[in-house]
Amino acid sequence: MSETEPGDGKIAVTNRKARHDYHILDSVEAGIVLTGTEVKSLRQGRANLTDGHARIEKGEAWLHGMHISPYEQGSYANVDPVRKRKLLLHRNEIRRLTVKVAEKGLTLVPLRVYFVKNRAKVEIAVCRGKKFYDKREDIARREVERDLRRKYAR
Repeated sequence: MSETEPGDGKIAVTNRKARHDYHILDSVEAGIVLTGTEVKSLRQGRANLTDGHARIEKGEAWLHGMHISPYEQGSYANVDPVRKRKLLLHRNEIRRLTVKVAEKGLTLVPLRVYFVKNRAKVEIAVCRGKKFYDKREDIARREVERDLRRKYAR
């Protein structure tokens, strides 16, 4: 994790699949540029990070593939649910992420979206994809821990 623990606020959406599919190496908190109806829909928890990923294009960070359902009471103000959204990061953070992602096999994946002081934040992680056997090891380890907890809980 970064120097300060990201996310003291209300969690709107989490990407549970990311922890299953990736080894998380480092994470960064970033602001996200949203429209008003997107914020309202996000506060209702009507978003999906499963297919989301971040890219750095021309010195700017962008979040692709995040789905925010259109706000039901919105009208013409609703925008495309899967449009790319700009991430707000300091220049040196973008440079650091660019260097890390240039390494073969690393990618930027959103872990969760939450609110801090009424501002939407995204936790972006530098990740390496897990192999199939890594996933099986994780599942086996969880089952053993669960069995031990059951055994000693009595």
